[in-house]
Amino acid sequence: MKKNVLILCTGNSCRSIMAEAMINAKLGDCVHAQSSGVKASGKVNPHAKALLESKGEWKDEYHSKVIETVLDTPFDLVVTVCDAAKETCPMFPKAVKTIHVGFEDPSGKAEEEYEKTYDRMEKELLPIIKKELC
Repeated sequence: MKKNVLILCTGNSCRSIMAEAMINAKLGDCVHAQSSGVKASGKVNPHAKALLESKGEWKDEYHSKVIETVLDTPFDLVVTVCDAAKETCPMFPKAVKTIHVGFEDPSGKAEEEYEKTYDRMEKELLPIIKKELC
Protein backbone atom coordinates (compact mmCIF):
# COMPACT_ATOMS: atom_id res chain seq x y z
CA MET A 1 0.00 0.00 0.00
CA LYS A 2 1.25 3.46 -0.87
CA LYS A 3 2.36 5.80 1.88
CA ASN A 4 0.94 9.33 1.98
CA VAL A 5 3.18 12.38 2.19
CA LEU A 6 2.06 15.99 2.49
CA ILE A 7 4.34 18.77 1.24
CA LEU A 8 3.45 21.90 3.13
CA CYS A 9 4.46 25.50 2.53
CA THR A 10 3.01 28.96 2.74
CA GLY A 11 1.45 29.71 -0.62
CA ASN A 12 1.19 26.28 -2.28
CA SER A 13 1.88 27.79 -5.68
CA CYS A 14 5.48 26.86 -6.42
CA ARG A 15 7.81 24.82 -4.17
CA SER A 16 5.24 22.45 -2.70
CA ILE A 17 3.62 21.87 -6.10
CA MET A 18 7.02 21.15 -7.66
CA ALA A 19 7.82 18.71 -4.87
CA GLU A 20 4.40 17.04 -5.12
CA ALA A 21 4.79 16.48 -8.87
CA MET A 22 8.40 15.32 -8.56
CA ILE A 23 7.65 12.80 -5.81
CA ASN A 24 4.64 11.39 -7.66
CA ALA A 25 6.64 11.12 -10.89
CA LYS A 26 9.78 9.59 -9.41
CA LEU A 27 8.57 7.65 -6.35
CA GLY A 28 4.98 7.06 -7.37
CA ASP A 29 5.22 3.30 -6.95
CA CYS A 30 5.50 3.62 -3.17
CA VAL A 31 4.40 7.15 -2.27
CA HIS A 32 1.41 9.35 -3.02
CA ALA A 33 2.25 13.02 -2.52
CA GLN A 34 -0.13 15.90 -1.98
CA SER A 35 0.66 19.53 -1.32
CA SER A 36 -1.01 22.32 0.55
CA GLY A 37 -0.41 25.80 1.90
CA VAL A 38 -1.60 27.78 4.90
CA LYS A 39 -2.21 30.87 2.82
CA ALA A 40 -2.84 29.08 -0.43
CA SER A 41 -2.63 31.54 -3.26
CA GLY A 42 -5.22 29.67 -5.30
CA LYS A 43 -3.02 29.55 -8.38
CA VAL A 44 0.01 27.62 -9.52
CA ASN A 45 3.05 29.69 -10.43
CA PRO A 46 3.23 29.62 -14.28
CA HIS A 47 7.02 29.14 -14.31
CA ALA A 48 6.77 26.18 -11.94
CA LYS A 49 4.03 24.68 -14.10
CA ALA A 50 6.04 25.22 -17.30
CA LEU A 51 9.08 23.55 -15.74
CA LEU A 52 7.04 20.52 -14.64
CA GLU A 53 5.43 20.30 -18.07
CA SER A 54 8.86 20.33 -19.72
CA LYS A 55 9.85 17.39 -17.51
CA GLY A 56 6.63 15.51 -18.23
CA GLU A 57 5.61 15.61 -14.56
CA TRP A 58 2.69 18.03 -14.67
CA LYS A 59 -0.86 16.72 -14.10
CA ASP A 60 -3.99 18.81 -14.46
CA GLU A 61 -5.13 17.78 -10.98
CA TYR A 62 -2.32 19.78 -9.36
CA HIS A 63 -3.66 22.99 -7.89
CA SER A 64 -3.06 25.37 -5.04
CA LYS A 65 -5.16 24.35 -2.04
CA VAL A 66 -5.55 25.30 1.59
CA ILE A 67 -4.60 22.99 4.42
CA GLU A 68 -8.26 22.42 5.42
CA THR A 69 -8.77 20.33 2.28
CA VAL A 70 -6.23 17.71 3.38
CA LEU A 71 -6.76 17.62 7.16
CA ASP A 72 -8.68 14.35 7.06
CA THR A 73 -6.06 12.46 5.06
CA PRO A 74 -3.99 10.08 7.22
CA PHE A 75 -0.48 11.16 6.20
CA ASP A 76 2.56 9.04 7.05
CA LEU A 77 4.86 12.02 6.75
CA VAL A 78 4.52 15.79 6.54
CA VAL A 79 7.36 17.82 5.03
CA THR A 80 7.57 21.58 5.35
CA VAL A 81 9.56 23.21 2.55
CA CYS A 82 9.37 26.86 3.60
CA ASP A 83 12.56 28.81 3.84
CA ALA A 84 12.58 28.85 7.65
CA ALA A 85 14.64 32.03 7.77
CA LYS A 86 12.00 34.04 5.96
CA GLU A 87 8.68 32.32 6.60
CA THR A 88 6.76 30.72 9.38
CA CYS A 89 6.23 27.10 8.51
CA PRO A 90 2.71 25.90 9.16
CA MET A 91 2.09 23.13 11.65
CA PHE A 92 0.04 20.10 10.72
CA PRO A 93 -2.38 19.38 13.58
CA LYS A 94 -2.55 15.58 13.34
CA ALA A 95 0.25 13.83 15.21
CA VAL A 96 2.33 12.55 12.33
CA LYS A 97 6.03 12.67 11.73
CA THR A 98 6.96 16.12 10.46
CA ILE A 99 10.31 17.00 8.96
CA HIS A 100 11.62 20.26 7.57
CA VAL A 101 13.65 20.55 4.39
CA GLY A 102 13.73 24.23 3.50
CA PHE A 103 13.99 25.71 0.02
CA GLU A 104 14.11 29.32 -1.02
CA ASP A 105 11.06 30.49 -2.93
CA PRO A 106 11.97 31.13 -6.58
CA SER A 107 8.73 33.08 -7.19
CA GLY A 108 9.38 36.38 -8.88
CA LYS A 109 12.96 35.46 -9.75
CA ALA A 110 14.60 34.50 -13.04
CA GLU A 111 13.39 31.30 -14.69
CA GLU A 112 16.64 29.43 -14.03
CA GLU A 113 15.99 29.81 -10.29
CA TYR A 114 13.03 27.43 -10.64
CA GLU A 115 15.30 24.86 -12.25
CA LYS A 116 17.80 25.33 -9.39
CA THR A 117 15.10 24.82 -6.77
CA TYR A 118 13.88 21.71 -8.62
CA ASP A 119 17.42 20.29 -8.77
CA ARG A 120 17.98 20.97 -5.07
CA MET A 121 14.69 19.23 -4.23
CA GLU A 122 15.74 16.25 -6.29
CA LYS A 123 19.08 16.06 -4.47
CA GLU A 124 17.92 16.88 -0.95
CA LEU A 125 14.23 16.02 -0.63
CA LEU A 126 13.77 12.88 -2.75
CA PRO A 127 16.35 10.75 -0.89
CA ILE A 128 14.72 11.64 2.44
CA ILE A 129 11.22 10.74 1.21
CA LYS A 130 12.58 7.51 -0.25
CA LYS A 131 14.35 6.58 2.98
CA GLU A 132 11.34 7.44 5.15
CA LEU A 133 8.56 5.89 3.07
CA CYS A 134 9.83 3.46 0.42
